[in-house]
Amino acid sequence: MNSASKGGPATSGLAAAGILESAAGVALRKAKLRLLPFLFLLYIANYIDRINVSFAALQMNRELNFSPVVFGFGSGLFFIGYVLFEIPSNLILARVGARRWIARIMVSWGLLSAATMFAKGARSFYLLRFLLGSAEAGFFPGIIFYLTHWFPRAERARASAMFLTATALASLVAGPLCGAILGMHGFLGLSGWQWLFLLEGLPSVVLGFFVLAYLPDYPSEASWLSEEERTSLATVLKREQDELAAGARHLLGEAMRSLRVWTLGLVYFCIVVSIYGIAFFLPQIVKGLGNFSNLEVGLLSALPYFCAAVAMVMVGVSSDRSGERRWHLALAAFVGAVGLVLAAQSHKTLAALAALCLAAAGLWSTLGPFWSLPPEFLRGTAAAGGIALINSLGNVGGFVGPSLMGVLKQFTRSFGGGLEILAVTLVCAGLIVLLLYRHQAPPRHSS
Repeated sequence: MNSASKGGPATSGLAAAGILESAAGVALRKAKLRLLPFLFLLYIANYIDRINVSFAALQMNRELNFSPVVFGFGSGLFFIGYVLFEIPSNLILARVGARRWIARIMVSWGLLSAATMFAKGARSFYLLRFLLGSAEAGFFPGIIFYLTHWFPRAERARASAMFLTATALASLVAGPLCGAILGMHGFLGLSGWQWLFLLEGLPSVVLGFFVLAYLPDYPSEASWLSEEERTSLATVLKREQDELAAGARHLLGEAMRSLRVWTLGLVYFCIVVSIYGIAFFLPQIVKGLGNFSNLEVGLLSALPYFCAAVAMVMVGVSSDRSGERRWHLALAAFVGAVGLVLAAQSHKTLAALAALCLAAAGLWSTLGPFWSLPPEFLRGTAAAGGIALINSLGNVGGFVGPSLMGVLKQFTRSFGGGLEILAVTLVCAGLIVLLLYRHQAPPRHSS
């Protein structure tokens, strides 16, 4: 009789379970190193193509005679197209797989982002922004849905936060990069803002083709995992899904009728109003703090996003370690609101920049804990559709925030009132998640 037999079935089973868990840990580490940096790069390209209009405005608004209202409305129209096509796009992704659909999204949005260089007036600007949002629809919720195929709940906020720091670091990179590209004004007869859209749009097309070759849909398709690692990670994920299945919603109709889904959509709406109210006007806010060149505006605009990137990771790690989401989200929202109020009332450059850094750190830190909440009660088609619905509801705020800032700037000749309104929406986000969203998180299981 061999040693395994002497130990009996129970001992053998425990040993096998230990091997599975150990191999699953190795698989997760490999997935983090292989997938997260690549997804991070994709989101950087995505976010730069979305917000580079804020830097283009430093030249484009003057050349095309755009008022703050025209610019804010046109910037926000991106989100109308995005919202209209969000749920259909994510349902198609769930059916055909992330690899092919994300590749399609990236190629189409890259081409349309580059095409914004041909805007000649308000109407063409409005049309191109709407089409860009339509093309990009499904990318972000598709990635969030994709992460549920690779990372168990205990790792998800950290993975989401690492991915979502791309929004902060993209802006960190975008500031100096956009400022430098704007300096190409007049080269080959093109304005600097035209070069900006062209040179920052085409890389997304190239990355779209890389997605087809690089991104596996599931652990079972990952050639860089051993057979044991693929099996063990799939086992861990399946076990967690089974444990959560009793309280989870699986069908699209269930997600559409879920009060939790609509509550989270409202929370995300409040967050996104502030994110894009700031993001699309930050270069103009910084420009108004002093007599800065476009390059200097780009460099100074990067500071709040650097603070946001650091804070996002710290909050994501803390949320994962404690398993707590609601208070992490709410406190981050409250900190962001305080920063916005201080920025609105600050009249000195250093004080205003410090307040904007505080606001960005709090605001962007809400994202990791927030996007860990939907997968706790949504599975299958309900996850694809429910996450897309939440993102769609939230991204209506992407239209409201810039439009509101543009109107208030034009009629008050100051950004202060707009920043204070954004602070109110963040306070609402924190209160809603504390008072209305009381879903008890499932207990964590040791690995």
